[in-house]
Amino acid sequence: MADDLEIILFFLLVAVTALTALARILDVPYPILLVVGGAAVGFAPGIPDVELEPDLVLLFFLPPLLFNAAYFASVRDLRRNLRVITLQAVLLVLATMCAVAVVLHAMVPEIPWAAAFAFGAIVSPTDPLAAVTIAQRVGVPRRIVTVVEGESLVNDGTALVAYRVAVGAAVGGSFDLLDATGEFVVNVLGGAAVGAAVALVLLVALRRLVSDSTLGVTVSLTAGFAAYLPAEHLHVSGVIAAVTVGLVLGHQAHQISTSASRLRGYAFWEVLVFLLNAVLFVLVGLQLPGILEDQERSAGELLALGAAAGAVVILSRVVWGNTTPYVIRALDRRPSQRERRVGWRPRMVLAWSGMRGSVSLAAALALPEGFPERDLLVFLTLCVIFATLVLQGLTLPWLIRKLGVVDDGEAAREELLARKQATKAALDRLEVLQAEDWTRDDTIERMLRQYDFRYRRLRQRALGVSEEDEEDLDERSRLYQRTVRDVLDTQRAELVRMRDRGDISDSVLHSLQRELDLEDQRLEI
Repeated sequence: MADDLEIILFFLLVAVTALTALARILDVPYPILLVVGGAAVGFAPGIPDVELEPDLVLLFFLPPLLFNAAYFASVRDLRRNLRVITLQAVLLVLATMCAVAVVLHAMVPEIPWAAAFAFGAIVSPTDPLAAVTIAQRVGVPRRIVTVVEGESLVNDGTALVAYRVAVGAAVGGSFDLLDATGEFVVNVLGGAAVGAAVALVLLVALRRLVSDSTLGVTVSLTAGFAAYLPAEHLHVSGVIAAVTVGLVLGHQAHQISTSASRLRGYAFWEVLVFLLNAVLFVLVGLQLPGILEDQERSAGELLALGAAAGAVVILSRVVWGNTTPYVIRALDRRPSQRERRVGWRPRMVLAWSGMRGSVSLAAALALPEGFPERDLLVFLTLCVIFATLVLQGLTLPWLIRKLGVVDDGEAAREELLARKQATKAALDRLEVLQAEDWTRDDTIERMLRQYDFRYRRLRQRALGVSEEDEEDLDERSRLYQRTVRDVLDTQRAELVRMRDRGDISDSVLHSLQRELDLEDQRLEI
């Protein structure tokens, strides 16, 4: 067993590396190619059987991924789009569940209603990775990205709670709407309460560890689990708990981290999240051969059912995105809401971004043995994942360009404003420091010239180069940074030569390289 595990881990890492490299060569979002490539590789002879354990996904993968997404989420943007996010993450999930259940029961009459609703809950939550990757690369208004990311933080919890209720009804043979509604509310509120309580404890711990960047990153890794596990033990939503602790800690990050810990944390989480997502998508694709072996229906019938399931999931979101906004507009006529209305084109992009992923497959595989039509439901779940991820993922860039949905520049404007105001604050502070006894005049003058140039350059960038300007300050800055980078490269080369001659050790080389690399990262070119 140990030898098999070593082979499987090695195989997964090789597959992830090769398929990700191929995705970049083909300029395709890597989740799409990982799923398709994983399925293709799974049929190759001699490939070890890799089974996706549902408990492993929900317990090992989900908490850190949810925590990371929530940690870096913008609370302000989430609050501004709270209504649409709530509608998408709760009501759309339930509407999709019902639509899928009705169609599945109509096509497979022998399947119980509770099992049909369980399948609807399985395929309702979205996976934002591919959609956000495409949206950021092509360039869309930030609000679309915020909604796609925001709903994915919550709809996993909504879908998994509905899933538990439906599975319980299918196994127990009874269903009560009032009890189900009460259970749903308790799960959500209980998960949020557990997440908030864990966040308060972690805030105290991280403030004490603020000077130790290694321990700080370690605590951040455990944060998602620290919220998820107690919540699940108390039978409330672990998803909501992990999201809550991530939102709280992310909003207070300036108080519980230093520049060193933030740099180390960004690098750590970037690699970890990529590996977790990449391994998950390869595992999803690798399930296809084993799932097909368990099917008893004909290939034609399976394809028809899979196509119908994928079509219902996609169309439910498209219909929702083009009907509910008009209902809301009729009910809410406030001027503040009228200003935030968007046309059908951005809504269509948002509707086409509802791709499914590993959480759906994990929920399907978690169906108990003996569950009605379990093998069929697992197969249909994989069909929905392929339909949404591959079909929508490959056509989303074309749709964005065809509809003429472009970046509104809001993020760039806010970044420029922030840079200007921060530079102005630095200039004001330097003027105050000039009067202090401990400062040196030459130091203050040098820094004043540096920040004054930066401020004039940012102001020129905001207003544009005018005829009164002596020169293009952005071009002057670019040439200066080019010079700085050349000098930094020269220093790196000299350090390597000293190491090769035996004048310095590798540890000294790495230490000084890090300082030069940090200075290099400050350059904009």
